[in-house]
Amino acid sequence: MSGKKSWQEKLRDKEGYPRILKLEKRFPCYNAVHKMGAEAGDDIVLVKPSEVVEIMKGIRRGKLLTITEICRTLAAKHGARACCTLTAGIFIMTAANAAEEAARSGGKLDIPYWRTLKANGYLNEKYPGGIEAQRRLLEQEGHRIVHKGAKAFVEHYEKSLEAPR
Repeated sequence: MSGKKSWQEKLRDKEGYPRILKLEKRFPCYNAVHKMGAEAGDDIVLVKPSEVVEIMKGIRRGKLLTITEICRTLAAKHGARACCTLTAGIFIMTAANAAEEAARSGGKLDIPYWRTLKANGYLNEKYPGGIEAQRRLLEQEGHRIVHKGAKAFVEHYEKSLEAPR
């Protein structure tokens, strides 16, 4: 048996999270959270996977969410100015892969991950099957996908945004 963890194992919460840190310019997520209004010295939260998954599970058919809304929701929950988008993005991608891994083995995690978009409505190339698979799933729910160069996004995604529950 190899020592490689499954996606579902990677999705388990780690001890010590969530964790509140003071934002520093050297943090990998600095530019992204700075664009969302956080400044060096502000509190940011490093979330745990289960918090991200809980929000993703609440997105109803035909509705959408972006990493930006997930981070704003979790930052508010923890009394922080922002959420580390890098950490949240890793957990979003891990949740997508864990859901597909479970489905392949006959299980079900009930995470409609394809409804979670990157910032500004872009599709996530790191999801299982890449942008094409996410595009197919979104189009089945009535969304129109348009391309901007090599990237794809949901046209007028803002109209389908759902407030996280």
